[in-house]
Amino acid sequence: MTDLENSLVLTNISKQYGDRFANNNISLEVVGGRITAIVGENGAGKSTLMKIIHGSISPDSGNLHWNGKILTKHSPARARDLGIQMVYQHFSLFETLSVQDNVSLALGLENLIGEPSILDRINQKCEEFGIAIDPDRLVYSLSMGERQRVELVRCLLQKVNLLILDEPTSVLTPQETKSLFGVLKRLADRGVSILFISHKLYEVKELCDQAIILRNGKVEGSFNPKKKTVVEIANLMVGEELTVPKNFEKRESKTTILEVKNFYSDNSGSFSTSLKDVSFELRAGEILGIAGISGNGQAELFNAVSGEGDQFCEGMIEFKEQDISHLSPQMRRETGVHFVPEDRLGRGAIETMSLWENSILTLAVPEIRKKFFLDKSYLNSWTKEIIDKFSVQCLGYAANAGSLSGGNLQKFIMGREILQQPEVLVVTNPTWGVDVAAAAAIHHALISLRDRGAGILVISEDIDELFKLSDRLVVICEGKLSKARSIKSTSIQEVGQQMVGANSSTTLANESR
Repeated sequence: MTDLENSLVLTNISKQYGDRFANNNISLEVVGGRITAIVGENGAGKSTLMKIIHGSISPDSGNLHWNGKILTKHSPARARDLGIQMVYQHFSLFETLSVQDNVSLALGLENLIGEPSILDRINQKCEEFGIAIDPDRLVYSLSMGERQRVELVRCLLQKVNLLILDEPTSVLTPQETKSLFGVLKRLADRGVSILFISHKLYEVKELCDQAIILRNGKVEGSFNPKKKTVVEIANLMVGEELTVPKNFEKRESKTTILEVKNFYSDNSGSFSTSLKDVSFELRAGEILGIAGISGNGQAELFNAVSGEGDQFCEGMIEFKEQDISHLSPQMRRETGVHFVPEDRLGRGAIETMSLWENSILTLAVPEIRKKFFLDKSYLNSWTKEIIDKFSVQCLGYAANAGSLSGGNLQKFIMGREILQQPEVLVVTNPTWGVDVAAAAAIHHALISLRDRGAGILVISEDIDELFKLSDRLVVICEGKLSKARSIKSTSIQEVGQQMVGANSSTTLANESR
């Protein structure tokens, strides 16, 4: 292998949107067989730079060199021909098609001819890299973690010389993350260049050979993450001393504010996970965490509590002893129950709409909707409050949601719900794709909401986050809930065993009351 093989050199790359530089005169080098992390706060320009490398965005100035040759007229099709593949933070899958169909569309006609068949090739690649996927499943029925696997397999079935991953572990369990790291290390051993974006700095330290810091669109330096502590990496990333608490004070509460009783849903016809006699209590002034491997019923449980599901069979959901089982999502919000879904683009926000328009999608203020005209002054002020209090980097309240980085959009959506002071907040993966400082701010906001008496249900595949935030914890596995346990009386190892179904004596949560 020559020194130039699978090497990428960027020279003076700049990209400007209005008065703001997303990338400002960036120069860096990626070497074949090396895993390079790109770290930085939300809005530092990481995703924009990756899209430039992949050809989906053209730089205003600067050059890209691949294997010593300048890239001209770069595009995603050209990138695919060169073996430059990317797994985006927001997945580019057709939800009404199967996994197999999505993979076939990505491969191109020239790769569909011959033996073995696409189905056999998918199964072979999954077996080779230890990735679990059902090729016949429709994408809309998959969890976010399962969709990430589809994106990865789709890349692996094509020529791969440079693989770009944008927050690949945000929706993965520790077991899935370990499997992914094994895949990436095997690819690097074969000479593949890998660019890895993650805000989970302990992953950067464990996996990567080199880390490059982006701050305000500029390269601020590079270092060997294996020779730094996680705290040192965080300080380098934000450019200042950062204090992040390991855990918050745990609370015990007795007053039930939301109760799910004997809930069943039959999702067998839609490839989703059926919920089986799900019962639990959420108490006022506590955070109840729900842990589980993706695809075990988290999405279906969220849909049931939020009112977005349509496979309701039997059972009851009570808020302050009032049956809300058949209320619409908006009516539930007006009673004081708010929600943050895992899919921030599409369900959490509409990318083509402005931030102020997105701010009223879930605004539970009946007076706003009853007026013949919208109170634009009030809405602009409300949107600005969200932006300011949650440090959302954007071009103002009129900016489209799609123009924000993933982490900044997550901060906006979380802020939109938390600032409405709900009595119950149900949130999935609250810090998906946000940087260390922003994650700390969101955690503090959730704890403050809890301390004001709200009941918070956090559904997350990040066990560390659940142990940091939760007062009590349950595990969901194959549509069933384990017994609710105080965080003080359980361990990450015990929860991990329950997540994979190792505890055969799983007890339903209603037995803990």
